[in-house]
Amino acid sequence: MPKDSITSDQKPEDLQPLKVTVAPNGARKTTRDHPELPTTIDDIAAAARKCADAGAHELHLHVRNAGGKHSLDPGLYREAMSAVSETAPDFRIQITTEAAGIYSVGAQFETLKQLAPTAASVSVREMARDVDIARYVYRFAHDGGTHIQHILYDQNDIFTYRAWLAEGFIEPTQQDVLLVLGQYASPNSAQIQTLPHMLAALNGEMSSWTVCAFGPTEQQVMRAVLRMNGHVRVGFENNLYRENGTLLRDNTESVSLVVQHAMRLGRPLCKKVHVS
Repeated sequence: MPKDSITSDQKPEDLQPLKVTVAPNGARKTTRDHPELPTTIDDIAAAARKCADAGAHELHLHVRNAGGKHSLDPGLYREAMSAVSETAPDFRIQITTEAAGIYSVGAQFETLKQLAPTAASVSVREMARDVDIARYVYRFAHDGGTHIQHILYDQNDIFTYRAWLAEGFIEPTQQDVLLVLGQYASPNSAQIQTLPHMLAALNGEMSSWTVCAFGPTEQQVMRAVLRMNGHVRVGFENNLYRENGTLLRDNTESVSLVVQHAMRLGRPLCKKVHVS
């Protein structure tokens, strides 16, 4: 059995439409890591258009300040969201609230309040730094119609997420999760064997699940996720390399590889809708 194989009972006719999210930059990497990593708003908007053309449905949006550093500045977000909407009007935008060791939970909440975005990702372990404010974050998102995707890195995050669901901290309508395999800091490349344990720990308490994978095993993991009916997030935030260790051309190549495999598998892509 190939290393990336994982058993699945899914038949081609049972495979659900696939959503492909692209995370083109993240909070830490720069053009020193890859010359095609987009950091300016113009470059992010151009990358969004190319990735949308390649089959991606959603942009996981990070913005950078004038010094190229990670930022949650609402003004920069508005500029970037406007630019992406111009170049790729059929592209859904999910902003990040990532703290990146810089922002408090209060600062993350302030960004959400000022933007009231259609969609945002929220790290459960970051929210757990200030549970009192976190309650307001989730309530604000629910009441304002912001679609929250909960970022879960390990079993402890899953335990916290499920506990917050059980006590009504997180609303039943907000059960979209992103499972992160591998890690940036070590670095530690993603291993598909981790995923079944995470799914088992969730015990079905999710309405939708997506996987992102650190390191050059990214596409290997994505192929397994496609067979398991999960959704995928690819892009330079998590990985810059092909499986053979050479640099990917750009974010578009990451998207194209996973879309091509979905087509070979017979898994349809989600339909795109115009985003006003």
